[in-house]
Amino acid sequence: MTPDELLGATVARPGHTVLESGHHGELWLDLELLCLRPRELERAVALLAEELRSFDVEAVCGPLNEGAFVALMVASRLDVEFTYAGRFEEKGGDRLFPVQYRLPRALRSWVAGKRVVIVNDVINAGSAVRGAHATLLDCGAVPIAIAALVVLGDAATHFAAENNLRLISLAQWPNRIWIPAECPLCAVGVPLDEV
Repeated sequence: MTPDELLGATVARPGHTVLESGHHGELWLDLELLCLRPRELERAVALLAEELRSFDVEAVCGPLNEGAFVALMVASRLDVEFTYAGRFEEKGGDRLFPVQYRLPRALRSWVAGKRVVIVNDVINAGSAVRGAHATLLDCGAVPIAIAALVVLGDAATHFAAENNLRLISLAQWPNRIWIPAECPLCAVGVPLDEV
């Protein structure tokens, strides 16, 4: 599966949406469809794993849901340990990045001191990757890279640079997101889509 085929396996909805990060965007992807046929995803996962092979990876962490599935497949290819970061939404307020991610209690001490790559399916604003990174640091892990099948826009590039992480992806496509106060779609009265 090429990156173009990969995104073709999802439903892309143009419009005016609120992303998990709280940003507004003009593209929504139904990523739940990405892992519907895992065998078709294997070629892309193998390519991503090859890109990571020289990183001296000790463990792979993926944010739930779809990111963890891709991360598990990458960990299997690299023959390294796997963990995941569960999603916990904090209610209230209109702040950016309201969703937190945490490793399960049983795995928190296990990652301490280990070189970990955060693997996701598709990164846009980077909410899930940021959350996984924060919980890994909190557990004493050593995040060394972020990897994704596809990166949309440049938020992941900036986050990786700010945190001295390598960013590996099979494809990177332009995409625009805005903080709500600066959203041009809101400014001209385009209603938010329900997704």
